[in-house]
Amino acid sequence: MLLASAGRKLAMGLALAASLFTAAGARAPQAGERAPADRAVAIQAELSSEGARTRLTLTLSKPIEATAFVMEKPDRVVIDLPEVNFQLGPDGGKRRGGVVSSIRCGLFAAGRSRIVLDLSAPALVKSVETRPASVAEASLLVVELVRTDREGFRRAAAMDRADHVLTTGSLPQDSAATQDRRPVIAIDAGHGGVDPGATAPNGALEKDITLAFAGELRDRLSAQGRYRVLMIRDQDIFVPLDERVRRAREAGAELFISVHADIISTPSVSGATIYTGSDRATDHESATLADRENAADQAGGLPWQAAPGEVTDILQELTLRETRAFSHRFSGLLLRDLSPVMRFSAQPQREAGFRVLRTADLPSVLVELGYLSNTRDLEHLLSPEWRSRTATAMASAVDRFFAARLTARAPMSP
Repeated sequence: MLLASAGRKLAMGLALAASLFTAAGARAPQAGERAPADRAVAIQAELSSEGARTRLTLTLSKPIEATAFVMEKPDRVVIDLPEVNFQLGPDGGKRRGGVVSSIRCGLFAAGRSRIVLDLSAPALVKSVETRPASVAEASLLVVELVRTDREGFRRAAAMDRADHVLTTGSLPQDSAATQDRRPVIAIDAGHGGVDPGATAPNGALEKDITLAFAGELRDRLSAQGRYRVLMIRDQDIFVPLDERVRRAREAGAELFISVHADIISTPSVSGATIYTGSDRATDHESATLADRENAADQAGGLPWQAAPGEVTDILQELTLRETRAFSHRFSGLLLRDLSPVMRFSAQPQREAGFRVLRTADLPSVLVELGYLSNTRDLEHLLSPEWRSRTATAMASAVDRFFAARLTARAPMSP
């Protein structure tokens, strides 16, 4: 049943959709794209349960088509939709009821949105249907789930995985870029779309903080004119971990910088940390963090996959060693240039098996900018002035890194 205020909420959602969309940090529509008002707006999500059944009811500005399927490791229901402007409020992911322990939603790929329902018990999708709402011009998307046993869920998940192509597409190739010999720097804003990452006590999301910082760093590097900058994501969209690396490699990137802002159970712990890739983590905390970040694909509704296997080819092994040496060198430059403008953790340089740092031929670092669970760190992370200072210092470290590489490559004078 819709709440009595549904009509008022829908009217407000339709009237303010464009402004809220912009305020959420999404990029403005480009030429040929639909304006936000042309997309369905979701303004309410309700969960109800009765016996073995759980129902999700999504209130939308217009009817849409949707498909749903189940996945294991962990147990989830994934609902794929055309692109939707979600305006569900700050508690949109905290709803729970019946077999649903939480809800995540967001942009999954260009023109596609996704809702992920985390399950507390195995359940199958009984039906997905669109119904008219009691409010004029509104529509309801209703997804009904029914409890099942573990074996029944496992069979359904195996069948659904075979039936669904779980890709997010490719980036268009820029033919002009192939003639540009400037170094390419890939900036990877952690998480995005249906995967929000960590959540601060005040409700700030890691995916928004990392995107804001990545944009600041892009602007600093682009202004110099010495580099081509690739944003792995430039809007609130989900990008699988392996695709992040693939995009960087296809663009010919010579440096990969991934930015994150995690949480920790001890609020007094603060400061940034620079990670480089390794098969063995520096400590238990680093290993735990890498495991959590490596699970981002599951948060976005992708199937679990084992990490890439060990390198066995001797030439590839030598390449990996050289690449990790470059990564460590850049990590040291970052620490040097960032120390005057930001606080670091007690052990500022660490190693761990982050999936995005496993590329054998691409120098890569992952920078944890600070902890959302620490009040002072969070204040800095949300400050435009802090972002500007920090991005400027990070750009300086990039300059030093490439200056050193160019010197090393220069031919010796006769």
